[in-house]
Amino acid sequence: MAMRLARENAARHAAGSTPRAFLVAAGNGAEAALIEDLTVHGAATLREVCGHFTPPHEHRLARAVPAALALIPEPGPDMRDVRGQAQARRAMEVAAAGQHSALLVGPPGTGKSMLAQRLPGLLPPMSLDEALESAAVLSLTPGGFKPSRWGVRPCRSPHHTASGPAMVGGGGNPRPGEISLAHHGVLFLDELPEFDRKVLEVLREPLESGRITIARAAGHADFPACFQFVAAMNPCPCGYLGHPERACRCTPDQVRRYQSKISGPLLDRIDLQIEVPAQDQGEMLDGPAGESSEVVRARVLAARERQLARQGKPNSDLAGREIEQHCPLEPTAQALLRGAMARLAWSARSYFRVLKVARTIADLEGAEVLTAAHVGEAIQYRRALRTAG
Repeated sequence: MAMRLARENAARHAAGSTPRAFLVAAGNGAEAALIEDLTVHGAATLREVCGHFTPPHEHRLARAVPAALALIPEPGPDMRDVRGQAQARRAMEVAAAGQHSALLVGPPGTGKSMLAQRLPGLLPPMSLDEALESAAVLSLTPGGFKPSRWGVRPCRSPHHTASGPAMVGGGGNPRPGEISLAHHGVLFLDELPEFDRKVLEVLREPLESGRITIARAAGHADFPACFQFVAAMNPCPCGYLGHPERACRCTPDQVRRYQSKISGPLLDRIDLQIEVPAQDQGEMLDGPAGESSEVVRARVLAARERQLARQGKPNSDLAGREIEQHCPLEPTAQALLRGAMARLAWSARSYFRVLKVARTIADLEGAEVLTAAHVGEAIQYRRALRTAG
């Protein structure tokens, strides 16, 4: 709260209003002072507040000192560690560039978790407003906000035994859940079908709105939940459906039941659905290292800057007429996309999500108009799940 109010005061100052000092509780002083060019004082008692304003001002409060920040953030996992999996690596680049949600599907040990854990390292740096909002949410948790995490995008990875309240928040005095703690960061759910279906269904609303409302008899609590959703799963209960060397032991009915744990409406809201296939041992052990996160991130930043210059938001946030305005299609691309919609029985939501992904692919190339190649690649990112038999 202190940081949010401090930011509002800074905005008024920037707009030309008379600058004012900011007085907060002593425990919040160092946190609020993280905002540059603000005068912040921390008071431990009401007596100290009175002494600060009472002439002859002998007991004026000292200016709060900003909390110590990590000058060099710890390096995260690098994409260089992922060998092979060219299509999945490319899909994660597209997801980072357009802030798209993603589902990775493949047998055990193919690198699904490795890819997901490296997504935060591809994302653009947080803006001041994003850093403030993230810090404000984290300050509501028992552990509080840690200054060493200032400006670092959160990455939350709850276990599949997590309950609904743990995921969305709750309690007598409502606290934010995992989806809010991942605000402006990444929420990664590994072994997605192992989560309780009711827990997964609560993700549908925040994936669309970016907020979650918790209703209690005493009132409502509204928490932000603008997160980038990434999940991983096996294609079947045994994990080896479609594996080139290991036979799947599951019956077609078992595969259908397993995959149906992910409801159609939730799956419809996931932009990229990527197959991460098994690799041969030579490629996995002796293949060349892939591009580093630093190289991929440079392309992601360039694509994101094009989006912000054009529409002021990532492509994943485009809605309504904005999609028509900012996603112009060549005639061949439009015919290809409409044909895929009819052939694959897509909903209107799926159609527009594919269109937004194609927009991101074009932005990575610096293209203004979406071509058949852009649309064709986007279509391939919605065909990961397949049934047996």
